[in-house]
Amino acid sequence: MSAKESGFSANLLLPDDEEVAKATVIQKEEGEEQEQGRSSTVDGALDVSILKGRVDSYKGIIVEPSSLPVDVPTFERCLKASLQQWRHEKHRGIWLKLPIKNVDFVAPAVKAGFSYHHAEPTYVMLSLWLPDTPSTLPANASHQVGVGAFVLNDKQEVLAVQERNGPLKGTSIWKMPTGIINQGEDIFVGAIREVKEETGVDAEFVEVVGFRQVHHVAFEKSDLFFLCILRPLSSIITKQDSEIAAAQWMPLAEFKAQPFFQNHTMLRKMLDVCILSAQGHYKGFTAHSLHTGFQTIPSFFYCNE
Repeated sequence: MSAKESGFSANLLLPDDEEVAKATVIQKEEGEEQEQGRSSTVDGALDVSILKGRVDSYKGIIVEPSSLPVDVPTFERCLKASLQQWRHEKHRGIWLKLPIKNVDFVAPAVKAGFSYHHAEPTYVMLSLWLPDTPSTLPANASHQVGVGAFVLNDKQEVLAVQERNGPLKGTSIWKMPTGIINQGEDIFVGAIREVKEETGVDAEFVEVVGFRQVHHVAFEKSDLFFLCILRPLSSIITKQDSEIAAAQWMPLAEFKAQPFFQNHTMLRKMLDVCILSAQGHYKGFTAHSLHTGFQTIPSFFYCNE
């Protein structure tokens, strides 16, 4: 069953690091453990090694980057032999992670049929679908995730900021703290972090009151924006000079009256929901730490109780 067929998010199955995919070893005929990295012969003449890798749960191969040859000619020979062997063994998707030091391997890999899947600061991931059927390999991550934090104190003042950079620079618009979730960061943790970074105010997570999805935002990716309610634990503001032009506790009525909210139905609706939540007339999603059974560490499920 492919990642698409499994019903799970494709992002959970991408071989981005050593723990990805929980790759399992496929047993050969009589239970003998399959070995990658053994020698083979190309065209009956040259002895080379099959690239070392792991067999994943979908009968694909995740090539081990640390075992890659040191030069391009050897890599080309090993890759050719490996693809012959993997096709013979009826493997499916091949994942080839090339660190920056192996950048010269990209061209011969593409020539052999691989295509770009995604890139990170320290590597590029290539993939190849071997069967003569439509590929079911999961696509690259399709969304970026952002958060916004509505923080209201006992004086009915909203924690508001003006951006030093970006599309709102120089507009004098006051908005709630927002930002992008870091890799491996939980939504509520990111909201708390953004408030602390931009304003210096400590806060605790209360609930997610809604989320917005838009498409074709950053490099044609989609965007998920989670709107969070936070409760302030401190009041002194120390703004982030590199990102924030100004920050203040602003009367809620004044904050809401800005044309920025009144002239945009989406923004007005988001603010109205935040206010209803603060007044106790709307119940959002709280975070529950639970074990999924697929990972040893707990993850968070957001639900309305």
